[in-house]
Amino acid sequence: MQIGLVIVGDEILSGRREDKHLSKIVEILNQRDLCLSWARVLGDDMDELVECYQQSFSKGHLVLSTGGIGATPDDLTREAVARALGTVTERHPEGVALLEEYARSTGRELTDTRYRLVEFPRGSTIIPNPVNRIPGFSIQHHHFVPGFPQMAWPMLEWVLDTQYPDIADRNYIEYSVMLQGANESAIIPLMEKLLADYPDLKVFSLPIMGDQPRIELGVKGPQLVAKNAYTAMKQGLQELDIRWERIQD
Repeated sequence: MQIGLVIVGDEILSGRREDKHLSKIVEILNQRDLCLSWARVLGDDMDELVECYQQSFSKGHLVLSTGGIGATPDDLTREAVARALGTVTERHPEGVALLEEYARSTGRELTDTRYRLVEFPRGSTIIPNPVNRIPGFSIQHHHFVPGFPQMAWPMLEWVLDTQYPDIADRNYIEYSVMLQGANESAIIPLMEKLLADYPDLKVFSLPIMGDQPRIELGVKGPQLVAKNAYTAMKQGLQELDIRWERIQD
């Protein structure tokens, strides 16, 4: 199952806010032997959001989505998800109970506008919020949380730990080496050969700028395939007379 991340908010695209979710969610996933397959940053645009979620729903991906579930007119995520699924939003009974409990405990008045916070696409389940108890929601392996990191991160950890405790791929592994004084053009044929010989594998090249050029070259994929490809990669580098240092083995 591929895992995707959708970060919603014009404020990210305009630079008014700096995204903190991508690196942290990668860390959260890696701690659970999971890898992020793709990520998208989208503004508060209904058509773009609907198209994004339609695609991810149709592919059966596990999607983590942050932002756009507040009560103001620019919070479009709930309605976009409903449209992507061909359904409607409605007040979630459990969400209403949590919202009303929160209002009582804080002395806040609940208006129709505030109730928008718990209007979710029909068929949703809630995601507990440990900060103010106003929940997020889940539907069809898609999980929607606020944009605030202090809320979003523990909520997504709860989702992964309670709903996906057994999906970690502990057979997935990554091997890489650091090349000294090499140019990417010299290793392209080797990378192409590895991809041809090991189609289930990913091969990556990460140049590092500095006084002396360096490249991190690696392979990642199922453990046995990656290990065999790593051996072939080192042999290929030896044949090309390219110096390298082991990063992990």
